[in-house]
Amino acid sequence: MDTHRLTPEWEYVADTVMGGVSTGGLSVETYQDRQATVLRGEVSLDNNGGFVQIAADLNPDGSLYDASTWDGIALEICGNDAAYDFRLRTDALSRPWQSFRTDFIAPDTWQTVRLPFAEVTPHKTDAAFDPARLRRIGILAIGREMRAEIAVAALHLYRD
Repeated sequence: MDTHRLTPEWEYVADTVMGGVSTGGLSVETYQDRQATVLRGEVSLDNNGGFVQIAADLNPDGSLYDASTWDGIALEICGNDAAYDFRLRTDALSRPWQSFRTDFIAPDTWQTVRLPFAEVTPHKTDAAFDPARLRRIGILAIGREMRAEIAVAALHLYRD
């Protein structure tokens, strides 16, 4: 398997941008003996809310990132055995609620989770997913009351 490491500049975003009341934050720390970016939070459905996330532009200037020669994204993660969403945005999306997505479980020991582009599904868009036109990625705890805790040590593009 061939890989290419990505080094996103993660930022924390929560439903408070839309009036929700979920709480949390992002930290860079040693998590189970590995340096990682860690998302922690409490997801609340109150006030039409329901998410906490870490997100990043693939290029620091927000320009397009061509991942068309790769099969997907691999995350080196550890967490609380809960389900999370992985979301990708391209320049074909004009609304904040549109995305291409898949989900995964954050295991309680360090593991590499592969997310093939072929399994990404469009959400609230008729656009087709084009990995040559990526802009942004996100990892979300969303849609249900939960305690979020997920650590990301590395992110890679991969091809078999």
